[in-house]
Order: sequence, then structure tokens, then C-alpha cells
Amino acid sequence: MTTQTDLNSLLLARYGADAPSLPEVAEDPALALLLNHRSVRAYTPQPVPRQALEMMIAAAQSASTSSNLQTWSVVAVEDPAAKERLSRLGGDQRHIRECPLYLVWLADLARLEAVGERRNRPRDGLDYLELLLVGAMDAALASQNAAVAAEAQGLGVVYIGGMRDRPEEVAAELGLPPRTVAVFGMCVGYPDPARPTSIKPRLPIDAVLHRERYDTAAQDEPVDRYVATMAEFYKSQQMKTNGDWAEHSLHRVRGPEALRGRDRLAEALKARGFLAR
Repeated sequence: MTTQTDLNSLLLARYGADAPSLPEVAEDPALALLLNHRSVRAYTPQPVPRQALEMMIAAAQSASTSSNLQTWSVVAVEDPAAKERLSRLGGDQRHIRECPLYLVWLADLARLEAVGERRNRPRDGLDYLELLLVGAMDAALASQNAAVAAEAQGLGVVYIGGMRDRPEEVAAELGLPPRTVAVFGMCVGYPDPARPTSIKPRLPIDAVLHRERYDTAAQDEPVDRYVATMAEFYKSQQMKTNGDWAEHSLHRVRGPEALRGRDRLAEALKARGFLAR
């Protein structure tokens, strides 16, 4: 049984002085697992067992999905040469090459396209932005369930947005049909104990939780507190950043040159059979 002290310690790591207090009923190992999440980029060479992957996928398929359309798929990659190529396509990230298992999560409308073709039924709705969003949201919900299932089995994960840098080439590498696109990747493996990671602080709850109506001004003070919290975190982790959290984040969205090729994502999506209307 996870104790309230355990949960409070995890909340303190996540929020620092902004950590909320917990009621007695909040003792729960599932909450502890969620609060203990951290990105893992260093792994042991131990392979991920087939049963562990299948449990991750079962958890993924247990996630909510819009109208039960299940507009996602995932490609599991273990071949070192394939991971090397995907690493180059995703920003040359070392952990893609080094993880024992690399998952590429897809927004997948091809399955509905194929069903409609076999039954000779109209499917023009697949051309619209709504269905692309449904596919991306389905993939995100499924992958997060899979991430929690991985961590419950002693594995670590990190998401890889770099699969959107060169989506056409990723599609060619994975043999994706039209109306599918890689939304993100996920490195999976057993964390290397010699290279541990820490829980990264998040914005205070009052910066993201609005009650009844959105309140822009109410975010200013908690965001400023978070900037100070992250300054301490960056220092403790010896992380090199582009200034404080605010400056670092704004640097990431400063213009198309900061998007690392994703500024042409709409064009790439149309080439993959999305956004025809």
C-alpha cells in the first residue's frame, strides 16, 4: 500500500512549494505510479519481453477512443539498423538508437478507408481536419496508457516528437500506407541505474486549472513562481537552457526556423492523404 507520505513526497518533487495537500483517502499505488513519471533516455541492453509489449498494447487499447473508431496504430521497431535510420530522421537522437524497443504511434485512417472500400461505402469524412484530430488524439490517449503500463512493469519511456520532422521519410521507412502518419515515437527499455533521472517540476496547479471560466491574468503569478522553481531544477541537473523556463519555451516557438521542419507539416499531411478538404 502506498502511504500518504509517499504521495506527498512525490507531489513535493513535482510541484515544490506549490505541492497540494492530500486527504487521507488519497493513498493509492496507481496515483504513485502516475506521479512518479519521469522521462528515461538511458537503458540497459536487456530486451523488452514480448509479454511486456503486449501488455502495453492491451493497456493502450483500453484507453478511450472517439466513437470507438480506434483511429490509431503503432509500429514496434527493434532492428538496430532501422532504429539508426529513424534516429537520423528524428533529429539524430541517441536514445532512439540505444533503446531496445522503439514504438512509432500513428494516426491511422487507412483502416477505415480499407473497410469502406471493401464495403463500397462513402467515407468522405476522412478528408476533414476533424478525423485527423481524432486520429492524433486517439494515438495520444492510447500511448499514454501504454506508457503507464510500461512503467508498471519496471520499464521507462520517453516520447519523441522528432517523428514529425520528416514525416514522408518516416512513412517510407515504416512502409506506411496513405492516410497514416507518425504522430510521435516512444523509446522503451529498462532504465539504466547508472544514469538515473529526476522528476521534472510542472507548472503549479493554479496555472492550468481554471474554474468555471478561463482566467488569463490568474496565470501570471503562478507562472512566475514556476520560472523560479525551474531555475533551481536546471541548476541541480546542470542543464543547459536558453535562459529561464519562459525564455527557453519562447525560444522553442520563436518562428518557423525553430520547428525543425515541422513548419511544412500541413503540406506533408496532405501528401499523406489527410486534409483533402
